[in-house]
Amino acid sequence: MKLRTFFAALVFALPLWAVEPNEMLADPALEARAREVSKALRCVVCQNETIDESHAEIAGDMRKMVRARITAGDSNEQILNYMLASYGDFVLLRPRFTGATLLLWLGPPLLLLLGLFAVRRRLRTHAAGPAPLTSEERAALAVLEKDKA
Repeated sequence: MKLRTFFAALVFALPLWAVEPNEMLADPALEARAREVSKALRCVVCQNETIDESHAEIAGDMRKMVRARITAGDSNEQILNYMLASYGDFVLLRPRFTGATLLLWLGPPLLLLLGLFAVRRRLRTHAAGPAPLTSEERAALAVLEKDKA
């Protein structure tokens, strides 16, 4: 049981080991900034992991690039803009709200509203009950009932 717990803890801790010790900056304040910036950037290979969590080689290169830009004196915003210029909007884990990402941000709420509207309309249609029979339908039903009897 203890061995299983150990391996479960090991599996959940794997993303913590993505940043190699040789990548870390000596100054804790600069390293904290590097971690903050890295958590905003997506690994372009793994796609749903930050570069801080990813074990991909390109994520390591991106982490080194972030740390190099920090030691060069760039601000967090300058580093993000540099990465955007290098990799495009996809590199941001939370894309900015721009004309190009408008559908990305507004698409899900619009689809939800359309779905709710369709469900509401369907419920209203079924709540009213079936439409009354026309005179032709009543005549056809009378013939069927007469033939059945």
